[in-house]
Amino acid sequence: MGHGSNLIDANELQSQIDDSDLRIIDCRFDLADPSSGRRAYLQGHIPGAVFADLDRDLAAPVSPDSGRHPLPDMNTFAATLGRLGISNASNVVVYDAGNGALASRAWWLLRWLGHERVRLLDGGFAHWIVSAGPVTSGSEQVTEAQFRPEPRADIVLTTAELESDIDAIAGMRLYDARDAARFRGEDEPIDPVAGHIPGSLNLPFPVSLDEDGRWKSTKALEAVWLSVLGEDRQAPWAVMCGSGVTACHLAISAMEAGYREPRLYVGSWSEWIRDPQRPIGLGDGLNRDPGAADLA
Repeated sequence: MGHGSNLIDANELQSQIDDSDLRIIDCRFDLADPSSGRRAYLQGHIPGAVFADLDRDLAAPVSPDSGRHPLPDMNTFAATLGRLGISNASNVVVYDAGNGALASRAWWLLRWLGHERVRLLDGGFAHWIVSAGPVTSGSEQVTEAQFRPEPRADIVLTTAELESDIDAIAGMRLYDARDAARFRGEDEPIDPVAGHIPGSLNLPFPVSLDEDGRWKSTKALEAVWLSVLGEDRQAPWAVMCGSGVTACHLAISAMEAGYREPRLYVGSWSEWIRDPQRPIGLGDGLNRDPGAADLA
């Protein structure tokens, strides 16, 4: 993880733990038990870390037209960052229980508001423990800060744009990070409708991880993305998933391999299916399934 990486390992984070500009966000969460993340945080977390809840802090309230994790209001999220002690001068590290599938959403939201000094902890809290990183319990008292948002519309893809020209989706290189069975419509444990957006492609996010849930080497990621996006590292593309969370994992992965930052379809599958008139695809796209499920 060299200079300019969006990832940080446990040893490097330990060496920076006393940096006054460092802010750490604990993003642990379980869709099946939404309160479990905060319970785990209070039981034990990285010293200095504050807790951000996926439903309440990293998303707007769900509406009849939205997906399960809508894009938060710009000013509301900026205020949340300030409450967590994060300013425009902060160096931010985000983590979750392990593979980064959830914390990547916090990483993306910070970038959406113009803050690029944010990295994801490789291996999350699990690897922090394995690396003998210090742990503290209870909640942290932080000094509130001011965060001035500079939103980037260029990395957001909307439902309106997609449905305005359904036939154009096939040329957008829109990659869906859900597992292959969900994409094909064979299994849908969360949303009421199975399948995928016609023209989208399937690339389950664990393709970027090794067997213990840590990130593959840069060289290995380069090989993955060369086979997916080809040699042109500046060509436009986009990502999605079930609700705009694990898709952010693919964004980090490709950027680590030197490819341009994709647009995120924040509403993702759970928003697309809100309108029964929108078309649904079943069966294969470009399926590259490493055999791990994505439930976000």
